Amino acid sequence: MGKDVPEEIELHRPYIDAVTITCPECGKEMRRVKEVIDCWYDSGSMPFAQWHYPFENKEMFDRVFPAQFISEAVDQTRGWFYTLLAISTVVFGRAPFENCLVLGHVQDMDGRKMSKHLGNVVSPDEVLNAQGADAMRWYFYTVGAPWLPSRFSSDAVSEVQRKFMGTLWNTYAFFILYANIDDFDPKAHPLEKTELSLMDRWLLSKLNSLIKLVDEGLASYRVTESARAIQAFVEELSNWYVRRGRERFWGKGMAGDKEAAFATLYHTLVTLSGLIAPFTPFLADCLYRNLVVNSYPDAPVSVHLSDFPVCDESRIDRTLEENMDALVSVVQLGRACRSAANMKTRQPVAGLYVKGATFPESFAEQAREELNVKTVSFVEDARAFTAYRLKPQMRTLGPKYGKLLGGIREALAAMDGNDAVDAFDRGETISFTIEGTEVVLAAEDVLVEPDQKEGFVAETDAGVTVVLDTNLTPELIAEGYAREVISKVQTQRRDAGFDVTDRIHIAVRCGEKLAAIVEGAKDDIMAATLGLSILKDAPEGVEWKPWSINGEDAEIALWRA
Repeated sequence: MGKDVPEEIELHRPYIDAVTITCPECGKEMRRVKEVIDCWYDSGSMPFAQWHYPFENKEMFDRVFPAQFISEAVDQTRGWFYTLLAISTVVFGRAPFENCLVLGHVQDMDGRKMSKHLGNVVSPDEVLNAQGADAMRWYFYTVGAPWLPSRFSSDAVSEVQRKFMGTLWNTYAFFILYANIDDFDPKAHPLEKTELSLMDRWLLSKLNSLIKLVDEGLASYRVTESARAIQAFVEELSNWYVRRGRERFWGKGMAGDKEAAFATLYHTLVTLSGLIAPFTPFLADCLYRNLVVNSYPDAPVSVHLSDFPVCDESRIDRTLEENMDALVSVVQLGRACRSAANMKTRQPVAGLYVKGATFPESFAEQAREELNVKTVSFVEDARAFTAYRLKPQMRTLGPKYGKLLGGIREALAAMDGNDAVDAFDRGETISFTIEGTEVVLAAEDVLVEPDQKEGFVAETDAGVTVVLDTNLTPELIAEGYAREVISKVQTQRRDAGFDVTDRIHIAVRCGEKLAAIVEGAKDDIMAATLGLSILKDAPEGVEWKPWSINGEDAEIALWRA
């Protein structure tokens, strides 16, 4: 109204008698009436008022009403969300929107509301300039359901940036490195004409399952579930498919298994660029333009001008995916066994025993290579390798048996742990009598701890037990030394800046024990390192690098062939 408002008009009062005043700024008479409605009802009228409906634009209104989707923060529940619904219900007899995605508030990392007074405000510009818009988007997509409060910090954004965007970019960089070395042309090596391996078929099955999940998820506004599924797939792509198949990209030429590896990884990365386009538009377009536009000049110039990926149901093999999931779980437990035994993966062991999971021989071969074991055996009973210590779960047994806990502890300690675990796996209970009282225990009443038998290490999770035979023969020990030599040569190659395709000569100076092992394994060492010879001396001027190989002193020199 202006500065000189008559004192008798108290603007904070909800109702006031009609008063006519003259605005000191514009000179117009203004009349205040007591029929005042909540200003949110103006916003609530937006669906039709923006078109001046019902006075005109009926066709336009009918085309866009009701809205497919609206979104605002949770504080709009009693504001815009409510008034939209209330007015539309009264006027049109229906809701003005089909989907409403409510957003939780952004908090600091301690769960406090951001406030200048508290000094905990994070400027969006700082995050955008440091980590980028895509990273910030991805953080909010994956941190939790949209309607929950989000704890935010630049460090948290950096973490998801590293886990997802960094992993995807490293996978892309790996492909580009070898594609450039081999002049890979995707037009000349279409996926449909390659002979796919087990790992290729699994990856393509997972990829198309992912496309289906994300497509359906986005159609249902399940953004978090879709983003997390993409993140899990990228993790498997990098740390399972690429890591397991790295050597497939090293051979000469472009045929057979190598061609399939290139074609599969190329197809996967291109598809991912389309799949992540709604989530991380800048990263997606960078991948697409480098992978597609550079190879197909007639392709759309941007991923955002191309079609969203379509699921190819014919490539989905649920049994294949289930077998691979079982394999991965066994491999993870096998790694845990090696860690518990303080045994490097480069040291071969005789065998791995698996209880509670199974998969075909083709998958077992993957486990043998990944865990560096000679055999993988599936057993119904792991008693020969495992034992368990049983203890009472105080949280559940305390309220039920109180004073009997001491006796229960003694009874469990004397019990055959394998019998108890087998009973729990069958969904049964175990029972015994303490001081005339029958004690009945279910799986949740007992703490089960693996008790290792000498020469074996066992790990259990989700009903699967994996046992690693840690007994080493002289032959296994010698093979372990040879693998350590290969590792040191590969490290030295990288440190020297050799190209991945460079053929080399190797010289090793060491004691008699290690020299005999190197001589016996020289063919394997040369095959793994692109070596042409293993000598005892090197040309003048070639640098020797000292190493400790399982406690044996050695010096290694490398030079290009």
